[in-house]
Amino acid sequence: MIENLWAGWRGEYLSSLPESNPESNPGASVFARILDSGLSDEETYIVHRSANVFVILNAYPYSVGHTLVLPYRQVADLVDLTAEETTELWNTVSVVCRAVRREYAPHGINVGINMGAASGGSVNEHLHVHVVPRWHGDSNFLTTTANAKAIPEALDVTAARLRSALSDSDSVTDPASTDHHP
Repeated sequence: MIENLWAGWRGEYLSSLPESNPESNPGASVFARILDSGLSDEETYIVHRSANVFVILNAYPYSVGHTLVLPYRQVADLVDLTAEETTELWNTVSVVCRAVRREYAPHGINVGINMGAASGGSVNEHLHVHVVPRWHGDSNFLTTTANAKAIPEALDVTAARLRSALSDSDSVTDPASTDHHP
């Protein structure tokens, strides 16, 4: 298993997340608890909202810029999405890929979904699409010798960069609805 190396600022962030108190909303995913927490988008690293989906940074990124695109509604499988949610989800994935390319210039991007425990997903009850920027040689001696990765940018910096890139995009799925969710 690969471990991440984190700086001291991570402890404050991790202890502030609603997932640290799952009893407050049993059965709700960490994402649903974040949405219901009343915390600001800046505090929760939500970088974009539209009518049916939102984009949040992965709290445990594989690389800088690792984002998750997901519906507000907690569903476990693609087949549980409405046609409108499906369209908006995939349009938003495309917009996020474009923004990540523009902001970080990765050599490639992994886009993927893990459905069900056997797939390796860690939050199986709330469908989410990973957008993971990749670079040639993005594994280094830390991965090989220490079984760890160094993430070279703080989440708040990544969030600000991606918010800006997404707000500058001509292709944001529904600019009029970016400040709310159901």
